Amino acid sequence: MSRLNFKVERQATRSKARAARFQTLHGEVETPVFMPVGTQATVKGLSVDALEAAGSRVLLANTYHLLLRPGPDVFRALGGIHRLMNWQGPVLTDSGGFQIFSLPTDRSVDEEGARFRSYVDGRTHLLSPETSIGMQRAIGSDIIMALDQCIPSTASWPQAEAAMELTHRWARRSLEARDDSPQALFGIVQGACHPELRKRSADFLSALPFDGFAVGGLAVGETHAERYEFTDLVTDHLPADLPRYLMGVGTPIDILEAVHRGVDMFDCIIPSQLAHRGTAFTSHGRIHCRRTVYRLSEAPLDSACDCRTCREYSRAYLCHLVRSNEALGTQLLSIHNLTFYHRLMREIRESILRDDFETFRVRKREELVRPDDDNPSVDPAKARVRPPPRRGDYEVVAGPSGAFSIRQISSGEVMHPVGAPGDEANALYVVQSRLAQRLLRRPGDAAMTGPHDLVIWDVGLGAATNAMAAITCFEEVLRHHGTPALRPTRLLSFENDLDALVLAASKSAWFPHLRHAAPHALLECGRWTHASGLLTWELVRGDFMTSYACAAAPDLVFYDPFSLHTDTALWSAEAFSRVAAHGGTKPMGLFTYSASTAVRAALLWAGFWVAEGLGTGPKATTTIAFTSADGEPPDCGGDPGSITWLGAAWLARWRRSDSRFPPGLGDAEKDAFCRRIESHRQFAMRSDVSIGSRPG
Repeated sequence: MSRLNFKVERQATRSKARAARFQTLHGEVETPVFMPVGTQATVKGLSVDALEAAGSRVLLANTYHLLLRPGPDVFRALGGIHRLMNWQGPVLTDSGGFQIFSLPTDRSVDEEGARFRSYVDGRTHLLSPETSIGMQRAIGSDIIMALDQCIPSTASWPQAEAAMELTHRWARRSLEARDDSPQALFGIVQGACHPELRKRSADFLSALPFDGFAVGGLAVGETHAERYEFTDLVTDHLPADLPRYLMGVGTPIDILEAVHRGVDMFDCIIPSQLAHRGTAFTSHGRIHCRRTVYRLSEAPLDSACDCRTCREYSRAYLCHLVRSNEALGTQLLSIHNLTFYHRLMREIRESILRDDFETFRVRKREELVRPDDDNPSVDPAKARVRPPPRRGDYEVVAGPSGAFSIRQISSGEVMHPVGAPGDEANALYVVQSRLAQRLLRRPGDAAMTGPHDLVIWDVGLGAATNAMAAITCFEEVLRHHGTPALRPTRLLSFENDLDALVLAASKSAWFPHLRHAAPHALLECGRWTHASGLLTWELVRGDFMTSYACAAAPDLVFYDPFSLHTDTALWSAEAFSRVAAHGGTKPMGLFTYSASTAVRAALLWAGFWVAEGLGTGPKATTTIAFTSADGEPPDCGGDPGSITWLGAAWLARWRRSDSRFPPGLGDAEKDAFCRRIESHRQFAMRSDVSIGSRPG
């Protein structure tokens, strides 16, 4: 039975919008409800009195930030968050999953949980379902969230499915960790923008004894139309007698549309965030208070609003405060924006109870998207939308972290879609391959030239992110150890379409890794040599499946083509077999972002020894492979035991998988393929042997 005693009072005609109420440990909540974000037990710049006056009834706080500071001991000693911040109303705490997803570096995700480095003191923490729920119990929030793995909403099916399944396993563990606590616990539906995965996730979680459900993994890359579509789909598959919460959404128009699709609860930083930028939501449209047109205006910010800001201060004063970067300006605009949001929620609720929500929605949609009616900043007749910079089949896009990436228009795939591209390239290819150590001469080596050079293949040059990460590593090692200590190194980048690099290089202000002479020389001459003479970067043009044959055998392969669905031939068993054969007896290590079952099977078939690589971005794991069991294991930041050979557990999952065969395999070949995988010497090992250990 639900701990919230949720009751639907009325559902609108011709809409899924509903007015409801539920009871928490600190009072009753009427829905639809908007929850201001008080990440660190405070809504920035506002006292609890100001929040109550604005109409706030439920606050959201974040487990990730409160775990790091002030920590669980403070909450236990002081009796929880309500006493600490002197807030008497209900509190909902997020589990911390989204914050882990948002970290650009220093985090990894596996079955146990998410490991990350504290921004407060640099210590490493594990956020697992048990520690997340334990922290939320210490905080004493009324509603707590199960830990989930959040990934971009545009993620591929295999990636989304793996994250969803992990979220489901964590959901069960979160319920067990909650135990007999009177706090209400919500499960989180995942599945990215894949309808079948969303249905499976909603159906799975609905069968568990949660007190409500959240729709996660939206507002992280999808279009508005996709957000509405998947919100509608998920609410169709959630119980009607429990609350539904759309996480991290959003703008007033997004909230109105989500209520129409059956959502009851919302949170977002937008009211406070835009206040910090001098922007206010009003009945006249969105107002940017920094504009000169308000410098002498004695009018209130919004004549239809009765908040303290609108009652007591003019637009002229707010314009002055914003332009002067005074904290009072942010505070006054935050009060107004939250008042606007809470009034909108009351109006929505009243329209549902009157059963004229659909009429209200049609009228309100126009109001919520218009600019400042009285003082338009641009003549609507002259306004135009500027497309993103493009070249050929590529365009520049901004990711969720604010870093820029290159997107292939035809496939929709983004190069390094999460965090700063350079950070992902460094973690996945440079650190994991132990490149810094491999660049150094080994003890007793004579001067090394010719066949003793270190050869790196960069398969899929793209915007040169991986290649430049390797060059940056080389220059750092050279700076610390000097010329005599380094091996001669050749970096070979394979690419058949240079438009992505040309486009990124033309916008080097947006791509920090391209503020270097090397990529521009490569584009002009097809080759660049470091001043030391110890590193040469060469461009190999054309289809990789034919151009590789003339290249020197590699020691390391950074394998980063577009995905299995876009560059199918490059992920086939034949492709990996030809790469392995080209190396001959020379030991080779291959590193790739893909954790696909089919890709790993293709590598095994080709004769590689295959292991799990570290997680990067939203991926729980990546893949590393060696042409022999003697391949040098990666450091993984000093923790080689965290990466393991694929063993019996993986083999069992592979047997059950619907995608166990790589592309291009005919039905007649599948039996032989299976026998070859089953007989691989790697599976004579115990499944829990770390890659730092030699297999028996």
